[in-house]
Amino acid sequence: MIEQTGDIWEIAAGGAVTVITTNGSLTKDGRAIFGRGVAREALSRFPMLAENLGTLLARHGNHVFDLGCSVASFPVEETPWSLPDLRIIARSAEELRKLADSSGWNRVVVPRPGCGGGGLAWKDVRPLLEPWFDERFVVIYKE
Repeated sequence: MIEQTGDIWEIAAGGAVTVITTNGSLTKDGRAIFGRGVAREALSRFPMLAENLGTLLARHGNHVFDLGCSVASFPVEETPWSLPDLRIIARSAEELRKLADSSGWNRVVVPRPGCGGGGLAWKDVRPLLEPWFDERFVVIYKE
């Protein structure tokens, strides 16, 4: 796992998969709820993501998915109103690694899950990612 400061979209430009932190909630019309941060930025870039993720959540539950457009979901909580859950983050790290392996992804750019608006401390989250994230994974943070 590589840690780097900067803008996730600039660092992911040029073929990397951008990971967005998500939750498992849906709107009444079946769209995923994109709360804030990188997920909100992704939705403004790719409006179809809410429908894509909503369909996958309804069919398969709150898991990591390839959403298309070189974007992958990374669940950190059950709802946009709940706190990030370390157990969900650990499961998502494992699922993301398996998806990267099966999809042949060479570079995956991830925000610090649950550490921005979610309020978790990086020192608590980092150990959950380390067993799964190899040199293909770049974890981005803003100073």
